[in-house]
Amino acid sequence: MRIRKPFAAAFVVLLFIAASLGLAPNQLPQYKQSDKVLHFVTFFLITFCFYWIIETNRRRVIHFTLVACTVALSIGSEVVQGLLPNGREFDPYDILANVVGSLLALLACSWYHKRMLERRRAARNYQIVPGEEQDIELGDNTTDQENGVLPSSEQPANITEELDNWDENAEDWDDDQAPASSQIQADQEGVTAEKRSD
Repeated sequence: MRIRKPFAAAFVVLLFIAASLGLAPNQLPQYKQSDKVLHFVTFFLITFCFYWIIETNRRRVIHFTLVACTVALSIGSEVVQGLLPNGREFDPYDILANVVGSLLALLACSWYHKRMLERRRAARNYQIVPGEEQDIELGDNTTDQENGVLPSSEQPANITEELDNWDENAEDWDDDQAPASSQIQADQEGVTAEKRSD
């Protein structure tokens, strides 16, 4: 499990900015727009950065991000904001905007992560064979060759026939590939010729 430092740094910076703006006393100027879009965008970015921090399998990242960002941060930040005496009130619609932003970021990251893994598998030429052929289990649909039984035309009748045919391709041999028995026989003839000359 490896930590991607750029995403971790971005997550910490975004979390610090969101906490300082969300938990501070109400000093932001109020305009006619709703702050729900700000909640949505903030938690979209926080969840996006958090998803890519830890490099592990896709399922673990999804579960960890869902628990940490979508549940703990989205709901917990509003609960803490309501408990602190900072002039801010608990708003369930802020929680809804937080959760929706976090879930959309999680879905987008998960979809891209899946596509990234598929492209990586395709680059390694690891593709599942197309079609709906069923896997052959051991012992199912086996042929005689897979069972160790050869057809009678390929099977030698007995050991003597097999020994007689050991040099059936002798005419294809080169001189340097001659069988060891002929080499031994030539050496023995040379030794007997030397003994006679002595």
